[in-house]
Amino acid sequence: MPADHDASAQTSLDMIIARKETSIDVVNVRQFIYNGREEWRRKEKIVEIVSKDPVFDKSKREWMTRTENYTRGLRMTNRIHELEQLLGWSKQDTTIATSLLDDPLPISLHVTAFEPVFLLQASQELLDKYAGVIASRGIFGCYLQTELGHGSNVAALETTASYIPQTKEFEIHSPTLTSSKWWIGALGKTATHGVVQAQLILPGGVDMGPHLFFVQLRSLDTHELLPGIIAGDIGPKSFHGFAATDNGFARFFHVRIPKEHMLSKFAQVTDDGKYVQPPHAKINYGGMLYIRSGMVTTAGWVTAKAVVIAIRYATVRRQGARGPDGLEKRIITYPSLYIRLLPILARAYVFISLGRALSQSFQIMVQRLSGGDTSLLAEMHATTSGLKVLCTTSSVQDVENARRSMGGHGYSAFSGVGRLYADVIPSVTYEGENFVLDQQVVRAALKAFRSLFGTEGKGRPSPSTVRGLTPSSYYLRLLSSPTEEPPFLEDGDGSKSSWNDFETLILLLEWRAALLVHEVAQTAHDPDATLFQRVSRGTTEAFVGRRVGEMINDFRTNSELQESDVAVLSRLYLLYLQTTIESALADFLSFGLLRIKNPSRVRASRDPTRGLRLAIARNCLSLVPEAVGLTDALGFSDWELDSTLGMYDGNVYQALWDKAQTEPLNDKEIPDAYEESIKPMLTRGQQKLTERKWETKL
Repeated sequence: MPADHDASAQTSLDMIIARKETSIDVVNVRQFIYNGREEWRRKEKIVEIVSKDPVFDKSKREWMTRTENYTRGLRMTNRIHELEQLLGWSKQDTTIATSLLDDPLPISLHVTAFEPVFLLQASQELLDKYAGVIASRGIFGCYLQTELGHGSNVAALETTASYIPQTKEFEIHSPTLTSSKWWIGALGKTATHGVVQAQLILPGGVDMGPHLFFVQLRSLDTHELLPGIIAGDIGPKSFHGFAATDNGFARFFHVRIPKEHMLSKFAQVTDDGKYVQPPHAKINYGGMLYIRSGMVTTAGWVTAKAVVIAIRYATVRRQGARGPDGLEKRIITYPSLYIRLLPILARAYVFISLGRALSQSFQIMVQRLSGGDTSLLAEMHATTSGLKVLCTTSSVQDVENARRSMGGHGYSAFSGVGRLYADVIPSVTYEGENFVLDQQVVRAALKAFRSLFGTEGKGRPSPSTVRGLTPSSYYLRLLSSPTEEPPFLEDGDGSKSSWNDFETLILLLEWRAALLVHEVAQTAHDPDATLFQRVSRGTTEAFVGRRVGEMINDFRTNSELQESDVAVLSRLYLLYLQTTIESALADFLSFGLLRIKNPSRVRASRDPTRGLRLAIARNCLSLVPEAVGLTDALGFSDWELDSTLGMYDGNVYQALWDKAQTEPLNDKEIPDAYEESIKPMLTRGQQKLTERKWETKL
């Protein structure tokens, strides 16, 4: 290395060079990600406003107590709504501004759970009275479902809502300790109202199962809890995650609410206590489907943040072998690193696009539900259940892998990735524990299979029935014809290789799903240890694979993208398909799906998966020069990332040094603990040494 070389200054130079290497038009790709120029400009303008406002300063949050985090969170929420009024923001502007705040806030539960559920399920009378004040944040809401003793098993919730025909009221009651509502975001100290999931009990003790009720929790004048309600915060969470959110508990002791406060747009109770059936048994779960659909988008953006930080750091971090210039190599050039990070980047892109499409599908379902049409509910339930499992599981793993790729510095809180991990890790549990949701996905798949092929699986569906398959079960068409068989694969190089053909890869994913479902249909009475998880993942990845094919076709016809943009995006989305197959090779080998035409092409290797792995390696290598451009296109400002290692200018070492100087422990050269603990220990140790010396002399 040259004697006068400045490694810190080199980082900025390396970032400049990396940006020049990319062949994509970052502006075009960014507009593609944000669904158009106007949406990007809207977000950019709001970022500029919020990032300069001192209320949203992030510089001291690493050292805040839990109470300080909660107070800061509400201060930011209040400021967002002040800005909404001052600047005339639309509802969408406010939603964007709130989403920019990377601290999970109590208001998030009002927006993502309480308000959507209320609007979807409440009667017109209740909407007329409360919809306006909910929209204007005149009341704060939460969604009370999970209990101390039950989470995913909603049917077994213990909280009761007993109808009293004499007074036309419901009595909300927590009969046991385990019926206490628990983990409810915003319940601890913030929410004034809540939607409570409780067992509907009709006169005579008839239990009609879980239903939703609108309940006031606190006084709008004093914020004190109303009589008969005990509530509070459940305490700190693992890894100090969700520090600003007051996840709470509540118990109800014979709390009376008006009959009209049952969310009765669909299911109803008459004045004399008769039950009116809803058009669909699972219609009360519409709110949960909304939350799950949003979790796909969130998983995409959280994954994106983590991988942007990791790739930027890997681009400027030099370590190990030296190149011709005498400098150590940038770690992004090592296969062991880029083979980890680029598939994460691919998943981020896919999940963001997938989440947008899913949200649009949910809105279509809501419009139909408002007219009494429940035909899309089952499909949305199956789709959101599988995607929630897939995307949250992937996001948790990807964020941690991004952190680990940065070595020791990745463990620093200043990297910003640890904070992301702390906030994303509970996503595999809330809104349906993932292993439990796997079973729901399997049930939906079996139902679709048996509707096509009968209980014994031996029937033959008509062509019209096959054409009517929903997107979540489209893969089952492959089993409808006895002459249909999996494709033979070309193991050549470049465009000749089946591993570089996205249609072939999608078809392989669909064959895997179809054969897994056939397997579980035949062996459901005695499944192996992981069959349900493999069926859930396989069917969901087949669904996503088909959507990825549609995405590729869409941006290939997008006039706003240049040829180079399309080429790079195609390779990135192809990488998603390639690595999805690689992660499930046990299934493909188990069912004999890797039918290689010419295995001898892979240099005499006897490994039928080598061609795929070589294709992945070559695809990743081709994407390394594009990595920084693709991360820039995700559009994060330094304020949004809040990471010393993910700085846009690449000046990571200076940023890390400067941040370390703000550590409060460094305010004093000699810490307070010196007199209390350090000095006594040193003195004691020195005295013992002196005593030993005297003993030796004697």
